[in-house]
Amino acid sequence: MKAKERVIPERKDVDVNYTWDLTAIFPNDEAWEQAYNELCALPEQIAAFRGRLGESAETLLDFFRREDETHLSIESVFGYASLKGDEDTANSFYQNMRGKAMGAYVAISGAGAFSTPEILAIPDETLLRFYSEKPELLTYKRSIDRIRRRKAHILSAEEEKLLAAAGEVADSPDKIGSTLRNAEMVYPDAVDADGGTHKLTNGSLTLLMESKDRILRENTFNTYYTRLGEFKNTIAATLDAQFKQLRFFAGARKYGSTLEASLDETEVPTEVYLNLIDAVHANMDKMYRYVELRKKMLGVDELHMYDVYTPIVEDADETITFEQAKATVLEALAVLGTDYTDILKTGFRDRWIDVYENKGKRGGAYSSGLSRPHPYVLLNHKDNLDSQFTLAHEMGHSLHSYLSSKNQPVNCADYVIFVAEVASTVNEVLLMKYLLSKTFEPKERAYLINHFLDQFKGTVYRQTMFAEFELFMGKQSEAGETLTAEALCEKYLELNKLYFGPAMISDELISLEWARIPHFFYNYYVFQYATGFSAAVAIANRILSEGAPAVNDYKRFLSSGGSADPISLLKIAGVDMSTPAPVNSALTLFGELVEEMEQLLK
Repeated sequence: MKAKERVIPERKDVDVNYTWDLTAIFPNDEAWEQAYNELCALPEQIAAFRGRLGESAETLLDFFRREDETHLSIESVFGYASLKGDEDTANSFYQNMRGKAMGAYVAISGAGAFSTPEILAIPDETLLRFYSEKPELLTYKRSIDRIRRRKAHILSAEEEKLLAAAGEVADSPDKIGSTLRNAEMVYPDAVDADGGTHKLTNGSLTLLMESKDRILRENTFNTYYTRLGEFKNTIAATLDAQFKQLRFFAGARKYGSTLEASLDETEVPTEVYLNLIDAVHANMDKMYRYVELRKKMLGVDELHMYDVYTPIVEDADETITFEQAKATVLEALAVLGTDYTDILKTGFRDRWIDVYENKGKRGGAYSSGLSRPHPYVLLNHKDNLDSQFTLAHEMGHSLHSYLSSKNQPVNCADYVIFVAEVASTVNEVLLMKYLLSKTFEPKERAYLINHFLDQFKGTVYRQTMFAEFELFMGKQSEAGETLTAEALCEKYLELNKLYFGPAMISDELISLEWARIPHFFYNYYVFQYATGFSAAVAIANRILSEGAPAVNDYKRFLSSGGSADPISLLKIAGVDMSTPAPVNSALTLFGELVEEMEQLLK
């Protein structure tokens, strides 16, 4: 008997009210084409400044103003093409558009490669004189200081131009991997306990793994990873290429490792990354205790990896429509003030969000880097609690981008990766605290706490596991080892056993999970989910306990963009990430919540 399955529509059949409105960027593709052609003329205009940046304050100021205009043009042209491309990754027209935009970006980067060595060559006393002669140049002091702090890693103008030209090649591993995962890989249907079939996609995987039907969960797990395993060598080759290009750039810029090169881009010491792994290792007992509790509540003799996502409190989950999710998020974030929630309402009303899955649509969720005229959010909403949290999370990113672009000059509006996950997770913590404040029935409360614990598990423990795996890949590559599928599977299974502990059966197929994680192409990105979550817990607790002063400090942080280094920015919100305190505090809270749930479920 074939079960009734959810129909995934074609893009053209999706209700327009649940799609994003990209006309705020360009009214149509023709307007994009015109802007693209104008963008292609910019390299020549930028090159006109070559050899002249140190000649006068006025010339240097003109160059930075031209950079601002170029940044805004690239943001619009590349942003529009990327968003259109993600609507349907199989649509070759928009994939070609994205490729053209990337080509223009690379050409502009190459044309401006002279700027860094020229700015480095300006004597300190000359630069001070420039600031005095043209005070408007102080707007760009932060950009100038960031360049000059990396003096030891900047090459000659010709060498910088060559590195910039290699950017398009360096982007290839990620692009190839994304196309394979999202556009070309098709999975067999998953079969439930009654023999019914369920459409299996990247977008539906987690939903099926949350099912109460253990047979469906097991079959989903086995079907997905067996199919993924057929491509493991290809995906391993893309990761090998990814780390080879990281090695190339790190070596060219005279860094000691790919980790150091990646983190230095955002002014984060490598010790923060390594200390996170050490701190989580020291708190594995709390994770093992949670895994034991999950095994007990599911009533199984053996706990498998396909049992990780299903709720452990029966009959407590509920359908949450997108409209209900929006209303609840607004109520939960009211503590941040009407100025904050008014922007949220604008985003909901003006279609900043692409809500539901369609065939070919990019999986997962994100808030675009595009901040003008406003950010855009991609969702694959599934009418459940997790999707409600995803909405809060991505809108946290969006308001961070929106407020930074409104309050900072163009050159300081973009915030770095290290602080990127803080605003999103503050929203999640505030949402959870709000829901718990309204929930007193033990089973419902336990369900919510379990969801929060799963957030902890997924964000602190799991992302740290990813970070440790990524560190392994970097070290292997730097040692001259090829990242083969066999080596990656062996290490991943070893880490899975370490992080989940003895109560979990680390099924052999979980050794392939690395092959579906796009973040391994993001250059040591994932550890910041864990540090960001830890910082967010501290900020949210301060907001709820101190009120207005903490809210005001937090909004100053949200409006600060990249105007200072990330450690200093977080201090504005009352968190010092140069110490292990926020991570240890978050893990202590995890342990306390496990203990409360044990009591609730007795």
